[in-house]
Amino acid sequence: MGERREPSAAGVLVVAHRTAATPPLLDAIAKRSQQGPCSFTLLVPRDYWEADTERAAAVVELATPLLERAAGGHVDALIGDTDPFVAVRDAVADGGFDEVIISTLPQRISHWLRRDLPARVEGLGLPVTVVIAEGRSLTAES
Repeated sequence: MGERREPSAAGVLVVAHRTAATPPLLDAIAKRSQQGPCSFTLLVPRDYWEADTERAAAVVELATPLLERAAGGHVDALIGDTDPFVAVRDAVADGGFDEVIISTLPQRISHWLRRDLPARVEGLGLPVTVVIAEGRSLTAES
């Protein structure tokens, strides 16, 4: 595990579930860490159809080491409410975050985009970056 960043570092909340370890998110984390001092926290909302935290905990366990490698340091993790907006609202309530990165599925299948999660989170007063996982293109060869 990496070292914690200084207290003056920007707090970046990374909201993801099924896309928590995808290349586009890892690239976004690496780029953000190069822009200046920051600390990252992964927030994984629980599945609404399976409200226990077992699946979310598995996402945290599998994604955190990859995110730490991309960030070049320690990444904290939280498991949140089944409603992703409520999960973000609860996480940012204490004022510990300066920006949010939302990683989601492609537009055609993303429940988060359909529910306009990025705009709703912006309404909390924090800048939001949206990272879209790349869909697999189907060809005759695949």
